Amino acid sequence: MAQPIHCAAVDLGATSGRIVVGTWLNHGLTLREVHRFPNAFRTLNGSDYWEIGDLWHEVQVGLAAAAAALPTGEKIASVGVDTWGVDHALLDRRGQLVFPVHAYRDARTQRGLKRLARDPRTLAKIYADTGIPNLFYNSSLQLAAAVEGHPALKELVARCLLLPDYFNFLLSGRAANEISIASTTQLLGIGRKPVWSATTLKHFGVPSAWFRQPIRGQTPLGPVRGQAALAGAVTIAVPGHDTACAYDAMPVGAGESNLYLSSGTWSLVGFESDTPLLTPDALAAGIANERTGDGTYRPLKNVIGLWLLEGLLKDFDARPTDAAGWKKLIAEAEGSPKPPQLLAVADALFVNPRSMREAIDAHLTKRGVKPPTKVAAYVRLICDSLGAAHAAVLTQFERLSGRKFDRILMVGGGTKNRLLCQATADAAGIPVAACEIEGAATGNIVRQLLGLGAVESLTAMRANVRTSVPIRVYAPRD
Repeated sequence: MAQPIHCAAVDLGATSGRIVVGTWLNHGLTLREVHRFPNAFRTLNGSDYWEIGDLWHEVQVGLAAAAAALPTGEKIASVGVDTWGVDHALLDRRGQLVFPVHAYRDARTQRGLKRLARDPRTLAKIYADTGIPNLFYNSSLQLAAAVEGHPALKELVARCLLLPDYFNFLLSGRAANEISIASTTQLLGIGRKPVWSATTLKHFGVPSAWFRQPIRGQTPLGPVRGQAALAGAVTIAVPGHDTACAYDAMPVGAGESNLYLSSGTWSLVGFESDTPLLTPDALAAGIANERTGDGTYRPLKNVIGLWLLEGLLKDFDARPTDAAGWKKLIAEAEGSPKPPQLLAVADALFVNPRSMREAIDAHLTKRGVKPPTKVAAYVRLICDSLGAAHAAVLTQFERLSGRKFDRILMVGGGTKNRLLCQATADAAGIPVAACEIEGAATGNIVRQLLGLGAVESLTAMRANVRTSVPIRVYAPRD
């Protein structure tokens, strides 16, 4: 009789984290969430930081819950960690933190961002070398600001680990840089062999000794340490970037031409390719050539995503607190009049405002549009605006790549928002196939199973997801 294999996915997002147990048995994968908790950065003396100790505590609580959720006598075989991109931990030679863990929305990068934007020749060289455009959250700009403000870091720091790498280090004791999360930094060379860019590191003043040769995203690192309930489990470096994991969960069929959309705090829109997009037009469009766990490319565009909605609802007392509340709000939003004008969602006003409602109102007023008065009208405005932004990226990618996409495959929290799904289909003019799964957690577990040798290929696992996950198709309306 076949024995089940249990894997624990640590899936940390910018607004919430979760620990999910995936069980592989008889060529079928089932998922069970055992722990979920809120996450948010905190502002201290004008700077934004992650509560990294609280995150680690929640990971430990969740992993204990994962082990306790199993039948008597069964054990967790492996643990994998994915997080959002770009943020990092700076460690000394003993593995101790020597600098606070900043949040990517912190304004410390603005000076470097503007400086690089005024130097198009250098920016073009960096893009050709790394495939990553000039974005306010880039690790390169964060690290440059840290070193510029605190020169002693060059002597104090021995390693720079992106956040999933850091949690892998806490779990296994091995400090390694995984390729998908490394590719978010704007410091990794664009060649198929993953090598840190010496010229780009020099430009930003970042010591190359802080990094090691990136490893593939399904590499076993060693036994889990310090977690009695996980005795015998191995830490596996899954694709550390949650978007790379979410893309691994996409139920792709043979011969299909799909554009991928991972919908959460950010909308990550892109596709998989054997080659990057490195033209001047791709740079101008802000296309980021990130990596898969296998080292191939994921040309991708970041759209601000449900951060708009999450921020807006903080300004309303009557915000939904359960599934029934969300269903009612979305229904009210669907019945609201079509907005007279959509948001330009790339407006810097929306990056980290004190009040999202005030930011939206200011944005509309500046454009001569009267702001809404009811929460449902704001929700309609946001969903329609995000749908239009998703469609604009589709048009960009078809023009830049020469491909024709037949449909949009969507995973993540946004799949539960039928207004957003329909708005995207209507604006794009092609169907949206919404796969109601936690994409990052699913992809995380898929890569663990590959690392354990329990399954033969990513293609086979995607076929499994395709036949076992509910998929709702939204056809474009005239």
